[in-house]
Amino acid sequence: MTMSLNMRIKICCIASVDEARMAIRAGASALGLVSAMPSGPGVIPWERIQEIAAAVPPPIATFLLTCSQNAAEIVEQQRRCRTNTIQICDHLTTGSYDEIRRATPGISIVQVIHVSGEESVDEAVEVARHVDAILLDSGNQKLAVKELGGTGRTHDWRLSRRIRDAVNVPIFLAGGLSAMNVRDAIGSVDPFGLDLCSGVRTAGALDEAKLRDFFHALPSSRA
Repeated sequence: MTMSLNMRIKICCIASVDEARMAIRAGASALGLVSAMPSGPGVIPWERIQEIAAAVPPPIATFLLTCSQNAAEIVEQQRRCRTNTIQICDHLTTGSYDEIRRATPGISIVQVIHVSGEESVDEAVEVARHVDAILLDSGNQKLAVKELGGTGRTHDWRLSRRIRDAVNVPIFLAGGLSAMNVRDAIGSVDPFGLDLCSGVRTAGALDEAKLRDFFHALPSSRA
């Protein structure tokens, strides 16, 4: 089976309808739209997220990236932004996944796990029962100013592989991916999908040549 049939590619930090169209032309099957974050690139207002999401044709997935830890706030964001997927970038502390699911029927829920140590494996196993997919990234929630994505750093892919083998939901791999390391990433983790931002950007703008290089670097088949 070819990579195009197997591997989902999510291009994150989409800032405009034009960037969305460029990513889709290149082969993206999902787009990340970043709402307010404590740090990191790509933040755009809710109104622009709604504008981009409305312009994206099915079956392309539109991910609302939220730093909110409150289920009710997340529901309100999704209702305003009208994406078809919610990506929760921090721990959910108020309310529940079930509350979000009941309030947003038909909307997929993806939880980010920032892979930092053995505890990340246990966290992923626990959360997998409640979500549609897990996204493994390289942030740090323990800093005074939290890093919740867009760091451009890789993490320990051996831990990511352990998570991938331990859970029964799709795994997206993020963190420092580029044309230079994508084959190693796939070989090490064998994820359902890949998520990248900085690796296909120049001076913050989506770079058509880097997008092309990335998709050309994908192996044509998986072992």
